[in-house]
Amino acid sequence: MFILSILQSLPGTTTDDVKLFSAKREELFKSVATDDPGGKSLQGVFLRLRPAEEKQVTQMNLSVIIPCYNEVGSIEQVVQSVMDVIGNEGEIIIVDDGSTDGTREILKNNIDGKPARVIYQKVNQGKGAALRVGFAAATKDIVIVQDADFEYDPQDYPIIMEPILNNHADIVYGSRFIGNRPHRVLYFWHRMGNGLLTFMSNMFTNLNLTDMETGYKAFRREVIQSIEIEENRFGFEPEITAKIARGRYRIYEVGIGYFGRTYVEGKKIGWKDGIWAIWCILKYNLRR
Repeated sequence: MFILSILQSLPGTTTDDVKLFSAKREELFKSVATDDPGGKSLQGVFLRLRPAEEKQVTQMNLSVIIPCYNEVGSIEQVVQSVMDVIGNEGEIIIVDDGSTDGTREILKNNIDGKPARVIYQKVNQGKGAALRVGFAAATKDIVIVQDADFEYDPQDYPIIMEPILNNHADIVYGSRFIGNRPHRVLYFWHRMGNGLLTFMSNMFTNLNLTDMETGYKAFRREVIQSIEIEENRFGFEPEITAKIARGRYRIYEVGIGYFGRTYVEGKKIGWKDGIWAIWCILKYNLRR
């Protein structure tokens, strides 16, 4: 009743608005009664909302691009995790970037054709090169990048896609540094480096991102396919950020979970990539 009274007091509120709110409220209470007969908590609401969000993603026109290099221990599980979220309506495009550890054989024998399409690069070129090929092959309306490890959880797709589905955004960045999703505690200097690179990028782009280097980025297909990707390695992140800022697209940022790897577990990015990222920030923001 308290919320209803506030709604009625707002300027511009119509009788239809109040009726709609009341109907939604009754529907919500019925859901609680079903999952929580005692009516003592709202746990039932959250149990019912999560599947609804996942159903929205399942019905969505989504291309998931997975750049892959030497991920023999995780690629099958990652593909299955993506399938569990998007179902059969979306498409998965894996770009194998010259893997030599048995990943390519797993892709050919267990994954290629169904449930995913696999594109094989003859030699290792880098993440940017793999994404360039994957973006060009995408056919669905929305395109998201998914790393071939478990650092990023496909269960976050509903959070990332919401601003695009609501027609608020053209591009969405999933930030590892905001929100209340779980974050693995790892390297202090990596966090400082990420902060520095994001700060420098923001200075030139006049954006207020908290995580320019995030691996979770989602785009409207027509946006990402209209942008020329020049970087072959991890320089893709500052390059694409500079180019979308210049294009004056609607950019949103949402909090996501992060389950980072150690170098022993297979993490590939290093300090040299950080130095190159600084060069890319300068190059793509100052070049006209």
